[in-house]
Amino acid sequence: MTHLDRVGDVVLDGLRYEKRDHLAIITLARPERGNSLTLEVHRGLRAIWRDVQLDPAVRVAIVTGTGERHFCTGADVGRIAERGGVSQRSGPLDAEVFYSPVQNRVLKPVVCAVNGSCVGAGLHFVADSDIVLATPEARFFDTHTDVGMVGGVENTALAYRLPIGTVLMMTFMGRDFQLDASRAYELGLVDEIVSGPELMARAEAIGSAIAARSPAAVTRSKQAIWNGREQGYRAAAEYAWAMVRMHWAHPDFQEGPAAFAEGRPPRWQDPEVPGIEDDGV
Repeated sequence: MTHLDRVGDVVLDGLRYEKRDHLAIITLARPERGNSLTLEVHRGLRAIWRDVQLDPAVRVAIVTGTGERHFCTGADVGRIAERGGVSQRSGPLDAEVFYSPVQNRVLKPVVCAVNGSCVGAGLHFVADSDIVLATPEARFFDTHTDVGMVGGVENTALAYRLPIGTVLMMTFMGRDFQLDASRAYELGLVDEIVSGPELMARAEAIGSAIAARSPAAVTRSKQAIWNGREQGYRAAAEYAWAMVRMHWAHPDFQEGPAAFAEGRPPRWQDPEVPGIEDDGV
């Protein structure tokens, strides 16, 4: 599957995918198993993230979970025990792991709406989203070492959003160290705490506010800011300056000031976002 052509509610294994009003809403939908992740969910997420990136009508994505108890409880350990492993392959990260927007090279903004406990592999979505909302009941913890696994990829990403000591405590202590929503907010892992009934309304309001801005300008801004995490300050500043100059030639750079001067809503041009190679998945 390379592109989800149908607009509307698409149901894949353990996932629900909806597109409307420039928003793509991705819902983890295995509530009976804590919205845990399987190989089928992994493949579905890869197809969905590809669609988010390639569909010019999509300007912002929102990730959430089904129900009020769990956002995502990580990998389905029962399934892993049945298979005797997590993968049939052991290639490099960019050929194996496709849970999050960063891992799928999605350049559009992503809001993560955490509706309950977020555990283990569920932390991929939190660490790699642009804006994180959480209900007061949300809890964040890592259980890799509890079940004899290495807390590696998600945990490394978390170290960019949390103090290193907090990440190490989460990683080493497993379920015995949990961040509640208020502490996660204090430390910067969560950007806003929102009551459960209002969570998706707030996520969509943020998404709609972003979607109202120039898609090309937002995308290039995201590239500049996230790139800064991977480089030293001077190199990151040079890359950001290149994004600024590149945008000077874009029609939105002229349209924004013109719309402001004329007192009308801007008519943004959908960006030509670099696609994701079709590898037959």
